Amino acid sequence: MIKVTLTNDILKNITAIDENRFSLRTVNMPTITKNRLRKNSKKKSSYASNKIEGNPLTETQAIEAMERDSHKHFLKPEQEVRNYFLALNLLEEKLKKNTPFSKELLLEVQAMVEKGASKEKIGLRGAMPPGMLFAVYDSLTGEPEYIPPEYTDIPVLLDELVEYVNTTDDHPLIVAAVVHYQLVTIHPFEDGNGRTARLMSGYVLDLNGYGFNGIGSLEEYFAYDPDEYYASLQMGLPALYYSGRENPPHPEIWVNYFLRMVELYSKKVCELSLSSVTDELDSALSHLNEKEKEFLSFLLKKRLFEFKPIDVSKMLNVTNKTVINRCAKLTANGFLVPNIVKERVRSYSLSEFAKANCEAICSKTNSK
Repeated sequence: MIKVTLTNDILKNITAIDENRFSLRTVNMPTITKNRLRKNSKKKSSYASNKIEGNPLTETQAIEAMERDSHKHFLKPEQEVRNYFLALNLLEEKLKKNTPFSKELLLEVQAMVEKGASKEKIGLRGAMPPGMLFAVYDSLTGEPEYIPPEYTDIPVLLDELVEYVNTTDDHPLIVAAVVHYQLVTIHPFEDGNGRTARLMSGYVLDLNGYGFNGIGSLEEYFAYDPDEYYASLQMGLPALYYSGRENPPHPEIWVNYFLRMVELYSKKVCELSLSSVTDELDSALSHLNEKEKEFLSFLLKKRLFEFKPIDVSKMLNVTNKTVINRCAKLTANGFLVPNIVKERVRSYSLSEFAKANCEAICSKTNSK
């Protein structure tokens, strides 16, 4: 297993990523907004990851393919972006169960990536016909760009990777970088190695709390300059796996690149999340009239985190029906949560969205 030395640049990147991670914890957005951003992010990741592999679809075409009826016929490029999207959904469910990194999970993800392909493209690659070399060939010259390890070595190499992920004391960001490099380099499958590597390294980030709420697309940063992405993975080493790629002398070349992309991505997620909360707050408040805004501001300023309408009606000297109507409107726009007992609303609580944006809400209302 490759050993990564913690250089000043690597430590600087890890610190910056952690700062973005902690900043994101202070952002509280409605679940509906978070889910919308996650879905859009998965679509962008599916497009970007396949773009790296030469998929010819535009982003608009890719999104259309992902949103189309699953019973329709799909061309290969369309199937590829749909498969990646499905694989992201699969890993999202695995994350909820805290499923550990394993060879079985790796195989399940690659099978999803290659869904619809011929059987020989699914699962670990086997022996080549006599006289044929399994390699990654340059599309222009026809020369082998990379010659991965023999197929007989793959099971042991994957076992070593799984053991490393589940036992190492390395920083999770380093582990994700190593997983990405090792899967691309071991090249365990006939096809889908790069996409599976990006999915599984992302899953390692998710498992260790570096998933940034599933918002944003790390794959977009890899796809921005594919030449730099591949050059960082290759690290100037010979084409043959056994000539240095199994234990690169300067793995920090790849790790620095990987962490730099994660830093840029995490910074963008923070910016996107903050702007989305502001937009969502403005949108939610726009559906309230002045009396309803004043009512919301009153609840926040009085710190009435949970209340019964009848009690508040007495405080405001208005009818109970008036308070109930205002509560219904605030609930519909994400500011209140009804507490239901035996199918009846017993009381209301201020939502986390409302409490997290207390200062902004009060400043946007005309309440005294």
